[in-house]
Amino acid sequence: MNPFKIILSFKVHLLLNLAFFIFTINTCQAQDGKTWLRFEGKEGPGKGRHIVLVSGDDEYRSEEAMPMLGKLLAQHYGFTCTVLFPIEPESGHIVPSYQNNIPGLEHLEKADLMILLTRFRELPDEQTQHFHNYILAGKPIIGMRTATHAFHYEKNKNSPFAKYHWRNAEIGWEGGFGQQILGETWVAHHGDHGTEGARALIDGIAQQQDHPILRGVKDIWAASDVYTVKNIPKDAEVLIYGVPTSGMNPESPVNWEKSIMPMAWTKDYQIEGGKKGKVFTTTMGASVDLVSEDLRRLIVNAAFWALDMPDKIIADMNVSIVGKYEPSMFGFGTFRKGMKVEDFK
Repeated sequence: MNPFKIILSFKVHLLLNLAFFIFTINTCQAQDGKTWLRFEGKEGPGKGRHIVLVSGDDEYRSEEAMPMLGKLLAQHYGFTCTVLFPIEPESGHIVPSYQNNIPGLEHLEKADLMILLTRFRELPDEQTQHFHNYILAGKPIIGMRTATHAFHYEKNKNSPFAKYHWRNAEIGWEGGFGQQILGETWVAHHGDHGTEGARALIDGIAQQQDHPILRGVKDIWAASDVYTVKNIPKDAEVLIYGVPTSGMNPESPVNWEKSIMPMAWTKDYQIEGGKKGKVFTTTMGASVDLVSEDLRRLIVNAAFWALDMPDKIIADMNVSIVGKYEPSMFGFGTFRKGMKVEDFK
């Protein structure tokens, strides 16, 4: 073949690849603030690390909680944070009850940590594939509240990801993603939902008090009640137990007529053909729960632990909220109507 034609062909191929790369970058940048949010990290121990926060539940207002956490982690500690939302395609609005679309999951391919708070999602296979790739890679996960029942495959039961279904009975995938990866699936409300909150019992677990995730964590009260936990694996390490409170404010007395339940734990996970990863799970995490400074501290500490940076965790980590945070009370249909991604910037 003519050497000139070879060189010309190579140059054309190079230019096409460069053009595609620029198009991809520009497309991604164009979607920032439209289908997902990016909070660029600057200086800090998290500089150069990427956290993807995935919201998508129709009760606990994760669409409010995740941007707040992303801003905090980016501004105070230098992590670059990408926040994803459930988007109704027709309107472009954030609609938490729309269970079939979370754009931007491709960001998981280059993420260092995923923070997840979804509920009963049945996403297109091309979106869930990115999620599955993340798990195969054995990357760390923080699962909050309804992440224990993150997926619900009802229409597309032939999907290769139907095994993630929260009530899956397939051998080796019993309880789906929640039970197999996070350590528990949805069981029940242990507290009376909407009338009882949850008090974290931190001081009573002496053997875990030196765990880096608990460093500086002293007092947590959450408005979302205690979940029933009965399938947690033996190799999980429970960091916090909790008990319902007879009332919906931090001063409400503990309801000792009800037993204590695990509220935060760590464990390892590994699926067939994949690498081993580690998990921090908490059944707390409603947007109103995160008014608690020490619950925010718990999540920030867990992020550093998950990223193998426990030496960076100090007792007085800065977990102050960046900007205004006025979380909505949890409930079905209580989300702010007409909100777009850019409204959370």
